[in-house]
Amino acid sequence: MNKPSFSFEIFPPRKSDSIDKIYKVLEELKDLNPDFISVTFGAGGSANSSNTLELASLVQEKYHTQSIVHLPCIHLNKSDIKLILDECKKKKLSKILALKGDYIEGNQLSKDFRYASDLIEYIKQNGDFEIYAACYPEKHKEASSFAQDIRNLKIKVDAGASTLLSQLFFDNSDFYRFQEACDIIGIKAKICAGIMPIANKRQILKITSMCGAKIPKKFQQILHKYENNDKAMVDAGIAYAIEQIVDLLTNGVDGIHIYTMNNSYIARRIYEATHSLF
Repeated sequence: MNKPSFSFEIFPPRKSDSIDKIYKVLEELKDLNPDFISVTFGAGGSANSSNTLELASLVQEKYHTQSIVHLPCIHLNKSDIKLILDECKKKKLSKILALKGDYIEGNQLSKDFRYASDLIEYIKQNGDFEIYAACYPEKHKEASSFAQDIRNLKIKVDAGASTLLSQLFFDNSDFYRFQEACDIIGIKAKICAGIMPIANKRQILKITSMCGAKIPKKFQQILHKYENNDKAMVDAGIAYAIEQIVDLLTNGVDGIHIYTMNNSYIARRIYEATHSLF
């Protein structure tokens, strides 16, 4: 059995933040030796990819860690994607997370890419990239059913995605149900479980409302009990994430992908509690 991977997601600083913040995060994460670090596309869904590519390149060149470039296509056409792929080649960025992405009001929809599978096919035609794709243990919020979402995922894998990074979830039984469905339909790609530790109640409620992840009763109790105690909330969130990860690793998950929200303290606490299990 292959060793499970351990990885992080980070994002470029928003316009109001100093670039030094993300440098500090990377310095604090470098000795955790993740298998890769994924870098989201711009800040808050920005259509500007320059920060993403610069940060992904920095991860590889300075910190000697494999980086994965997020690439959403919902507002980009073939010419836009081609420019980004060419820049990735120049910077030796060989791994791409191909995404449909979130709709940004006021931005024109792509004429060339309706689904992430369309983007995957185009990437395969324009370079020797290793392609990652997103998956949704509780189904994508736009999918008509769980079964339909699994069929759509099979299309992405057949188009060329070799590794899947899951959306966050808080009930491991949902992930195991999802794994079983993937196995039944013949999806052979590696599946990394996406884990997001709680940092504060408002943040997690916003994120779950956007992505459609449910909040189980046990998790709701944590949010209610510690909503007015920031330190306790962080500690409870870390403990909950660790419990999830231990269970997932015990059950043979392919990898753990931590959504750090650029919080190196939380990432380090989780690493220290679980790294001997990998």
